[in-house]
Amino acid sequence: MKFSEMPYSRPDLEDLKRTLSTLTEKLSAAETYAAARQVFLEKEAFERHISTLGSLAHIRHSIDTRDSFYNDEQKFWNNAMPELQQVQQEWTNALLASPFRSDFSAEYGDLMFLNAEIELKTFSPAIIPELQKENDLVQEYEKLLASAQIPFRGGVYTLSQLAAFKADAEDDLRLEAWKAEGEWYRENQPRLDSLYDQLVHLRDEMGKKLGYGGYIPLGYYRMGRNCYTKDDVEKFREAVKTYLVPVADSIYRKQAERLGKEYPMSFADNALLFRSGNAKPAGNADEIVKAGLRFYEELSPETGRFFHTMVENELLDLLSTEGKEGGGYCTEILDYHVPFIFANFNGTRDDVETVTHEAGHAFAAWSNIDRVPSSSILPSMEACEVHSMSMEFFAWPWAELFFGADTRKFLYSHLAGALTFIPYGTMVDHFQHLVFEHPDWSPEERHAAWKELLGVYMPWMKLDGEIPFYSEGKGWQRQHHIYSFPFYYIDYCLAQTVALSFWKRIMEDRENAWRHYLAYTKEGGSKTFTDLLKHAGLESPFEETCLREICSAAEEWLNHYDLTGIA
Repeated sequence: MKFSEMPYSRPDLEDLKRTLSTLTEKLSAAETYAAARQVFLEKEAFERHISTLGSLAHIRHSIDTRDSFYNDEQKFWNNAMPELQQVQQEWTNALLASPFRSDFSAEYGDLMFLNAEIELKTFSPAIIPELQKENDLVQEYEKLLASAQIPFRGGVYTLSQLAAFKADAEDDLRLEAWKAEGEWYRENQPRLDSLYDQLVHLRDEMGKKLGYGGYIPLGYYRMGRNCYTKDDVEKFREAVKTYLVPVADSIYRKQAERLGKEYPMSFADNALLFRSGNAKPAGNADEIVKAGLRFYEELSPETGRFFHTMVENELLDLLSTEGKEGGGYCTEILDYHVPFIFANFNGTRDDVETVTHEAGHAFAAWSNIDRVPSSSILPSMEACEVHSMSMEFFAWPWAELFFGADTRKFLYSHLAGALTFIPYGTMVDHFQHLVFEHPDWSPEERHAAWKELLGVYMPWMKLDGEIPFYSEGKGWQRQHHIYSFPFYYIDYCLAQTVALSFWKRIMEDRENAWRHYLAYTKEGGSKTFTDLLKHAGLESPFEETCLREICSAAEEWLNHYDLTGIA
């Protein structure tokens, strides 16, 4: 079924709660595994339908945040989900206490019980008001970003639409675009500060109400982290400083030489990799999708069938339009057994990487969409990001379809960008740990902490006040994960590390690398992140040797890559 034809109507919240309660009672009363299993499957079907309705409302609201109907529906789900979570917790308790737990484990695996125990640690009826308020504040933040109308050289642009100018080869135009965006953020600074301050205190209060003394332990539980700890993240952070920051610093020093700029460079100059301009797609949105079809058809029979399904059923919304929420994501519409990709094309290389990155998520979901329980369709977040970031590298042999004459620029930029991203992403995570260790910090203290971390993780950024907002140490406020999905961002860094391991394998033997990728992906969410890596014969990013070897191989490749003729 095409996305436009999928019906939506608001469910009755009390009916949903009654149905869940009835299913819980039936599970507790089951006298045989067969009876308990039947109730379990009824609940699975019911949850899939709830998820479908919530997804449809969320996607359509994202596509146009000005749509009053879906704006109201999003508010309904903001308030409904915490109340449903309370009834869901009763089901989880009943499942964990079931005398047939060993039977369920034998058929569906132990992981769902481990994840259920973690889920119980994230909720109490006492925090329902905070959860509802949190949802509303996040929606307000995302609407604020989506509402941006930035005057620039005779036009008016959204944040997504302005992005292409921020990477333009013309120095004056590029700097002017960065200043225009920075000025918009500066004008909205009081609201950004207020929203985040409220979110920090709300989350800190939830952590205290649940007995954790603050938000950090709760944040880890909410992210479903089931195989590594805060200590592991800190160990990874130190490896990033030791091995990756020097490599990234070298990349930017060479960039400054190519551009004829003094190091360290401004945010605007760091955005330009080549004097003649950054790599750009060779075609428009339709042509990028067409190239994507060929890539996925030739990559494997599975990916070919998958991408045809996406295109034929209108499961991609790609163009940046007024009122559209920023960013990109992939989600699932479970009643129809399909994923959905949301993006904001803006004429930059990000357009191509969206087709590969978000489609990596979508392929993993499509490959596992009928798994039971539905919670095992996809693994935890960092494991999911491996699907997407690695798929970007598998597209390298088809890069010319997407970039034409700019292919060599793209290949260099993509690898360099993957390496330089990890210090930034690690900094985002480090910043959030500091914020929730000091929940009573003022906005000024948060900005000062970010500015100090920039000097540690991104010494190539010039902080001279030339560009409003960014060079003042406030650029973290444009990273919506910090507001919307606390502690998510380190997942990208861990996944990028694994994706770079795949890049190294692809350089050695692409077909062998693809077999490892399928071995990783086709397990869905049936294993933890570290166990998925073991199953696929991949090294954990928490091992120091992982980053050290990747940095060595990547630096060697970049240093010897032929950029002859590219200014």
